[in-house]
Amino acid sequence: MNELPPMIDDLALILIVAGLVTLVFKKLKQPLVLGYIVAGFLVSPHMPYTMSVVDGESVKLWADIGVIFLLFSLGLDFSFKKIMKMGAAPVIASVTIIFSMMMSGILVGKLFGWARMDCIFLGGMLAMSSTTIIYKAFDDMGLRQQGFASMVMSVLILEDILAIVMMVMLSAIASGNSPDGGQMAASILKIAFFLILWFVVGIFAIPLYLRRMRKQLNSETLLIVSLGLCCMMAVISSEVGFSSAFGAFVMGSILAETIEADKIIKVVEPVKNLFGAIFFVSVGMLVDPNILVEYAGPIIVITLTILIGQSVLGTLGYMFSGQTLKNAMRCGFSMAQIGEFAFIIASLGLSLGVISHFLYPVVVAVSVVTTFLTPYMIRFAEPAYKSIEKRLPKKWIRRLNHLWGDSGDRNMVEQSESRKLWQQLLSSMAINTIVYSILSSAVIALMLTFALPLLRRMFTGGQLQWYANIICALVTIILISPFLRAIIMKKNHSEEMRTLWTMRRMNRLTLLFTIIVRVVISSAFVFYVVNHLFHFAGGVLAAVTLTAIALMVMSRTLKHRSIKLERMFIMNLRSRDIEAQVKGRKRPLYEDHLLDRDIHISEFEIPEDSLWAGKKLSQLRIAGRFGVHVSSILRGSRRINIPGGSDVLFPGDQIQVIGNDEQLSAFGKALVAECFEDDTEIEHRAMHLRQIILTASSPFIGKTVAESGIRDKYDCMVVGVEAGQRHLTMINASRKFAKGDKIWVVGELSNLEAILNA
Repeated sequence: MNELPPMIDDLALILIVAGLVTLVFKKLKQPLVLGYIVAGFLVSPHMPYTMSVVDGESVKLWADIGVIFLLFSLGLDFSFKKIMKMGAAPVIASVTIIFSMMMSGILVGKLFGWARMDCIFLGGMLAMSSTTIIYKAFDDMGLRQQGFASMVMSVLILEDILAIVMMVMLSAIASGNSPDGGQMAASILKIAFFLILWFVVGIFAIPLYLRRMRKQLNSETLLIVSLGLCCMMAVISSEVGFSSAFGAFVMGSILAETIEADKIIKVVEPVKNLFGAIFFVSVGMLVDPNILVEYAGPIIVITLTILIGQSVLGTLGYMFSGQTLKNAMRCGFSMAQIGEFAFIIASLGLSLGVISHFLYPVVVAVSVVTTFLTPYMIRFAEPAYKSIEKRLPKKWIRRLNHLWGDSGDRNMVEQSESRKLWQQLLSSMAINTIVYSILSSAVIALMLTFALPLLRRMFTGGQLQWYANIICALVTIILISPFLRAIIMKKNHSEEMRTLWTMRRMNRLTLLFTIIVRVVISSAFVFYVVNHLFHFAGGVLAAVTLTAIALMVMSRTLKHRSIKLERMFIMNLRSRDIEAQVKGRKRPLYEDHLLDRDIHISEFEIPEDSLWAGKKLSQLRIAGRFGVHVSSILRGSRRINIPGGSDVLFPGDQIQVIGNDEQLSAFGKALVAECFEDDTEIEHRAMHLRQIILTASSPFIGKTVAESGIRDKYDCMVVGVEAGQRHLTMINASRKFAKGDKIWVVGELSNLEAILNA
């Protein structure tokens, strides 16, 4: 018999031990992450009393895959649109907390005399609170619905995003001996460039691909396709100098905007759980008891740094974002722990070979301690606030509750209409210019890097090289022309532009300047392509560039193509929201516009015993009786928009109705009132089967079943007639009853007695 490879033996050992330990932790209501870490310690070489993993390299490989799938799943739960809607408060809080805790970690590392990279990575680990642990703590303590909890979760989402950026930055720092400010700025710009490029291209292409393949996508194929896209982006990210985990996160955030997102989350979760468990087990395998004993002092100091730092600095961060002192303390005390991302950052440092091996088990020990203390820290927030409230003057408390005062609101009120319009217009122009410039740069880079060498190999020889350059230049300019036209023309006919143009004559010069700047930016792309391929004289280059730009601006075909591409992108970006609206999980977009007109939309469910069930809308005369309009009917997976008078309502239908408060109230009351009344004689509604022998005086003699009125008059049903002692046959519709027939009838007892007495 062939022996199993050590990799399979290790996998069996890891999963069996992890399964047993996590069941115990589940019973104790502790985070499963800690169970995996304990399981890793039990199967590690540091535990001499149990079986140990043999092939550590294979486990490390699986752990790397686990990091990729963990961040892919994190991306699936993330939405760029949600971040944009959060406002400035979570951004201020998260940036303040991350910067403060990172500096605290660096100072603690320097206090112990650790190496420079150990200090930097320690700061990165301490800056990240655990989303999983805090979410579970809120859930167990019944705090998820409270206002401060939602603020904490918003900050945690932003921290997860900033952690991805931090990992890229730490990789950039680790790759250089002493990176200066210019290198750091270049790294940030590189991250922003590829993040925007991948997101825009992904949102445009991937939903379109999934839409066309939707009929072929079942659970199995969707799992393979989504994991394939995840791994593809991980490879691309690694090739351009980022971590594979960063690429996995980006692909997850792209797929999060598709209609298939919920299905992908469901099919990917078991894979994520499997490899994620192996990753956390691998974390536990690095815990060395000797190191924990040797570094007991640093572990205690780092733990206190987290508890005190998050309690104080975290509270300040939330206060800076506009929270009251009480809410800020509850938020800050909730975040006093480190978790998953600390392990991921530590793994990154080890894989890059820039941190000491003692740092990993130290951080794991700190994470275990702070995780156990998390519920107690959350509970301690309110007593701590009450203690401060007793000791500080009330004037100080009022000032701390309104740290920034109302100046921000007053400034918003005092802003002129003109200034608001300028802000909206310039921000929109800037975003459009940045996005389309990145897309144009990517197209140019691809054409000059791949297409141009291919064309030059096809057209060998002196004169033929010109043909290769001309074809490459024409194709490149044609491909980027929708983007360049959008840079120049987008927002030129917007409401803000027209209002500012007519508001003041002084505005017109500035508005013209914004157009000139965008023309120059677009011209620079054409100028670069032509100059790179032909090296014409300056005057010729300028003439060619301006001619190309003029043709782009005047082209009606290009205008329609540009608008079509943008609309397709917006539809893809909104596809998940549209699906939620169609299926009734989210209110329609036009509801916000209705609010301005004192009407809104409400949902009602047709009761099971409603008198309206089975009737057409025209019969119910809803608009005439209540003044409301039924905009949609949701029935299972179907959605009937703008139903007509011939559409029928059924029990369980969800209907969306438009009207004002009084009309909707009257409609809702009528819907509930117009139902069948409760049957007070329910005990007498039992059905009975009885044999009836027809006598000569029976009124049914000589009549068929239909003529007898047994069903219509007596509400009973003839189920058969005896054709002998053992046989009961269905009665023929044309057969007439005769004297002596033994018929079997089903009905309520009172109706059967009425037949007997007939």
